[in-house]
Amino acid sequence: MSILEASPAAAPSATLAVRVEHVIPVADGIVSLRLTGVDGAPLPTWSPGAHIDLHLGDVVRQYSLCGVPDEPGYQVAVLREPASRGGSAYVHEQLSVGDTLTVSTPRNHFELRPSPRYLFLAGGIGITPILTMVRAADAAGADWRLVYGGRSLATMAFRDELAAYGDRVQLRPQDEHGLLDLAGLLGTPLEDTAVYCCGPAPLLSAVEEHCATWPSGSLHVEHFTAAEVDTSADGAFEVEFRASGVTVSVPAGTSVLDAAAAVGVDIERSCSSGVCGTCESLLLEGEPDHRDHVLTDEDREEGYFMPCVSRALGPRLVLDR
Repeated sequence: MSILEASPAAAPSATLAVRVEHVIPVADGIVSLRLTGVDGAPLPTWSPGAHIDLHLGDVVRQYSLCGVPDEPGYQVAVLREPASRGGSAYVHEQLSVGDTLTVSTPRNHFELRPSPRYLFLAGGIGITPILTMVRAADAAGADWRLVYGGRSLATMAFRDELAAYGDRVQLRPQDEHGLLDLAGLLGTPLEDTAVYCCGPAPLLSAVEEHCATWPSGSLHVEHFTAAEVDTSADGAFEVEFRASGVTVSVPAGTSVLDAAAAVGVDIERSCSSGVCGTCESLLLEGEPDHRDHVLTDEDREEGYFMPCVSRALGPRLVLDR
């Protein structure tokens, strides 16, 4: 089946200055940030499923917007990761009300598409984009259901807001119910149901497996981290950066993105693992080996390419950069 993981590709994001209006705990280990434009400046609009980059000290991290699109400001929720690489630790340990941050304009690679019926599945902090979708589906009068899993009730954010939706929302903390019953939820393919899932990699892999027999285009997922890729057969190839007038050899073990940086071709980067869409480029010539978790089949047919992880199936690629 075809798994839709991105909306149509967009231009690289600009950056904005925002002020931290609040830092509020919303569950064990999770805080909500409210960000507003500096000096009251309006912020660009967004839609359910969008995310922004937060520049946090020396790192850039992506967080899903979980507020209300029509309200001023942005809201994100940040989980304190035990093995933080700097982003979540910065938010939980250093960020204070009144601080100024640099953020990107919103990008949406997980767009909520029209459907008469939705099944939303969330695991842990994956509730953040799903929450905005639930609000939108409910406002549109769609038939929808949310099943939300977490380690325990105390670790599951936004429970009070979700309780207002009654039995349309099922909370399934693992310490009380075990893992989500995906066989029961997804065992019967449905023609008119869109499945949206966000959460840890094991949940996404299991959902993808259970949805293998669903109609094409039924499943929409958002990855936090990239899946393991076998790189043992990777070889060298050549990339021409057309706008820069530079050609470089990309050896095995080196990404196109790193090769570009080595010859002075500036491509914005963030995750470097094919899940955020920041480095999106346009492929002009050559046969790509797409390895990202962002682009749809339609995006790839239009020539979009993620140089942080994707490679070449032939000897040469030409990118627009």
